[in-house]
Amino acid sequence: MPSDALIQQINEQIAYEFAAEQQYIAIAVHYDGMTLPRLATLFYKQALEERNHALMLTQYLLDRDAAATIPGIEAPRTGFTDVVEPIALSLEQEKRVGDQIEALSQTARDEKDYLSEQFLIWFLKEQVEEVAKMSSLLQVAERERGNPSRIEDFIVREAFDAENADPLAPKAAGGAL
Repeated sequence: MPSDALIQQINEQIAYEFAAEQQYIAIAVHYDGMTLPRLATLFYKQALEERNHALMLTQYLLDRDAAATIPGIEAPRTGFTDVVEPIALSLEQEKRVGDQIEALSQTARDEKDYLSEQFLIWFLKEQVEEVAKMSSLLQVAERERGNPSRIEDFIVREAFDAENADPLAPKAAGGAL
């Protein structure tokens, strides 16, 4: 079983993932309100990914006979000044989550909890992909600030919102809902 400290950190990460889900829903609604359907869809899908990350962490704790807690979270930010600001916020969020996953991995390594360390490797890889995706999207959004339809075209061209289920992803609590 993971140590009490690691269990607490994983439960905190569950909260961060659910908070990220809510933030992405708020961003998607913002873009829906601007009639930017590609951006809205991208962020609705990002929200589902974050939810599933929380449930993967929950399932891991359950599988290890550890206590999983589902926390309340703060309300997400909903007001944005333009099309770029939510993407910049998303990039900051993904970088922060990457740091949090690295800290979890470091705790597992320090405690010689090789099962937890191995489990977290997938999340590390996922964060590299998420930061890269948001970095690219932000560069395009900043360049095309005055022409959001070009950002939408980029999303379609790069297949950013394509569903690519990762067969190596950990199992989420509740299965694939």
